[in-house]
Formats: sequence, C-alpha cells, structure tokens
Amino acid sequence: MPGDPLRAKFIAETYLTHAVCVNKVRNMLAYTGLYNGKEVSVMGAGMGIPSMGIYSYELYHFYNVDQIIRIGSAGAIQDDIALNDLVIAMGACTDSNYGYQFGLQGSFAPIADFTLLEKAVCSARTRNLTVQTGNVLSSDMFYNDMENINAPWRKMGILAVDMETAGLYMNAARAGKKALCLLTISDHLYKKEYLNAEERQLGFSNMIELALSLL
Repeated sequence: MPGDPLRAKFIAETYLTHAVCVNKVRNMLAYTGLYNGKEVSVMGAGMGIPSMGIYSYELYHFYNVDQIIRIGSAGAIQDDIALNDLVIAMGACTDSNYGYQFGLQGSFAPIADFTLLEKAVCSARTRNLTVQTGNVLSSDMFYNDMENINAPWRKMGILAVDMETAGLYMNAARAGKKALCLLTISDHLYKKEYLNAEERQLGFSNMIELALSLL
C-alpha cells in the first residue's frame, strides 16, 4: 500500500504481470496481478491516518487480507540518515488521537509484525541496501504552526516522520493481522534536502522491490 494511487498504478504496470484494476472508487486505484507467480494486490492508501485507517480496516475485515506492507515516503530527523535511505518502522509513535477508540487506559505502542520485520531486514542485507530499523513518528500534521516541533522526538531517537504507519499498526493489532511499513527518505527536515515530485512518484525502486521480496 503506497500512499499515492498513481504509485500503485506504476507498481502494477512495472512489476506485475496480468495486472487488473480492481478499484477506481474515489480514484484510489487498486490492482491485482502476479509477481513471480504469486498473486499480489497493490492499492493506494491516501494521506494520513484517517485515510489509511479506513482502507486498511476494510481490507483486514471485509476482504480477508492477512498482511499489509506500507511503502511510503518520510522526512528524516536524524543526522545520519540521507535522502533515498530506507527506514524499516519497527515501531510508530504518534501525535494522533486514533488510538482513543480502543478504550485503552494508557498509551499503546504500535509495532510491526516481527516475522515481516525480520524478513525485511534480512532481505535488505542481502541486497546491500542502506537501511535503518527503529522508531518513527506518524503525525497528523504535514504543516505545523509550532516551531521546532520535531526536536523532542529527535532527542528520543525517532528516525523519521510519516503520516500513516501508527494507524496501520493499530488496525493490524486490533484485527490480529500482520503489517509492516517501509519508508524511503524523501526529505530531511533539518538539512533542508528533498526529492522532487517525479522522483517521489516514480522512484523508490529499492523499497518497492524489497516489499515484493517479502511475499
């Protein structure tokens, strides 16, 4: 599940054989095809936890999906992470109130499925990819009126910021299903570096191929 439905289209046309478009509702494109003889679906998730929350919930509960691998972009906040590096989200902090619905009397720690996580780390090593594994932050805000809002998270060792992972991990936990998030660094929030729009939409081949290797 990439965020961008056009990235889902690109993946289907580039990596899958016999791909068929199975969803166009709200232009959230989804395709099912074959990768190395295995049936796989790729679908956009949209932006933010509310959008990811809806689509991943329906896939888990209404369409008998057992595992979802999110592939997305993220903004790095640690100095030793560079553009195009891969981050495997072992856990996901959040400033979202999404977890309120579960009625927990405390803070829930959304984490990846360990089996998928372990396979991803091993596959990345065999591919000699530059990968960091650790905690990310899923924020509800892309633009934030508070200055230096990421500084406390940076001090706590958070690797990068996205907008969807925590919601996906919570839904997976509640459904008793599997989830993993792979992120490509598209910008650095402290070095003021970034990839352009075309690089974000059509690039990220290392991340896509790593995700497909987990099937």
